[in-house]
Amino acid sequence: MPNSINNAKQNNEQLHRGIFEEDLIYQCSNFDVGEGGGVETYLASLFEHRPPEVSDRVIKSLQNVDQSQFKLLHLHSPDLLLQLTGECPTVFSVHNHSLYCPSGTKYLAGQRTICDRNFSYLGCTWGKLVDKCGSRRPLRTLKELQNTHQLLDTLKKVKITFVANSEYVRQELIKNGVPPERTVTLHCGISIPQRTTAPLSLEIHQNHRILFVGRIVSDKGLEWLLKTLVHTNPQIKLDIAGEGWERPRLERLANTLGLSNRITWHGWCDRNTLNNLYEQCFAVIFPSVWPEPAGLVTLEAYSRYRPIIGSAVGGIPEHLRDGETGILVPANDIKKLADAIHDLYGDYEKSRYMGEQGHALLMKEFTMNAHVNNLRTIYAKTIAEFPYRAKKIYSVSQAK
Repeated sequence: MPNSINNAKQNNEQLHRGIFEEDLIYQCSNFDVGEGGGVETYLASLFEHRPPEVSDRVIKSLQNVDQSQFKLLHLHSPDLLLQLTGECPTVFSVHNHSLYCPSGTKYLAGQRTICDRNFSYLGCTWGKLVDKCGSRRPLRTLKELQNTHQLLDTLKKVKITFVANSEYVRQELIKNGVPPERTVTLHCGISIPQRTTAPLSLEIHQNHRILFVGRIVSDKGLEWLLKTLVHTNPQIKLDIAGEGWERPRLERLANTLGLSNRITWHGWCDRNTLNNLYEQCFAVIFPSVWPEPAGLVTLEAYSRYRPIIGSAVGGIPEHLRDGETGILVPANDIKKLADAIHDLYGDYEKSRYMGEQGHALLMKEFTMNAHVNNLRTIYAKTIAEFPYRAKKIYSVSQAK
């Protein structure tokens, strides 16, 4: 993967000079290609597995570019929607909630519940000021509301294909006015780690370690996990791999709860360190309280033969088969989460079985090769349905 990342960065120099290879598919994104998680990691995997009709370069801006020369554009950044001219087939991957939620979270922190509102100035302003959804700074709030309104107005009119990374996200798009026929669900895939992990052994299970991987922010549910750990067997230890602005507060909370000797804070981890942590745990905990659009942690756990205990929110249930590859629990339910941890802590055979089933599911449905093959089918359909005779179908200036 590092070679793919370096090639993409080097080739972008030619894009700045307006040099394109005609009749190719180009990825378009303001996100970097790398291993920082989320879209960055996804893009790196796309380039690692890219078919020959896809360029190895990333386009960061479409302004002043003749878009008629491209076979297809694959967009990943919302602001690039505003730069489309409609001169070539286009798909847009919806990676998160930012198209239809001003804060991008769909989570009301004050109520500790998922937001079920569609976008509106009144409803979303109330959500921010009263229900504590995202930033509540006046100028930032106003800018987020305006940006969301502009994006929704545009995406309802542009004739492109929206690729949602879960059926949950697809339904949110439809609820907010995107025509269903212009949407498709394509679940994420991951690259299989080069370093092979064995199925869970009895020796590893008896280490009694669980693992949290992710950003240390309020939406990821680490506070819920810490408060749950108090109610689990003292032999159970927690490894935390990740960084975030909430870490100092949660470290203080862990000390207050008397958990200091049961938790190891690893901070940001490189790939090798993360592999070691996966290998040393008997289960991975994915306690998000916001509606994760997809949640790659589930697939990462499967790739290491580890069962996952995850929240029944957003797109997580579309990857986690309750009772087969892991255990789903209601968000913020301390008792249910503690029961799930104890269930796997006390049953080696079940833990191993779920890990093996998760790995089998990954290899069948969620590899990056399978994802790219499905994506190529979407590309082909989008290209076949594009009306080439009408060179300019729409423009953003006309759509406003």
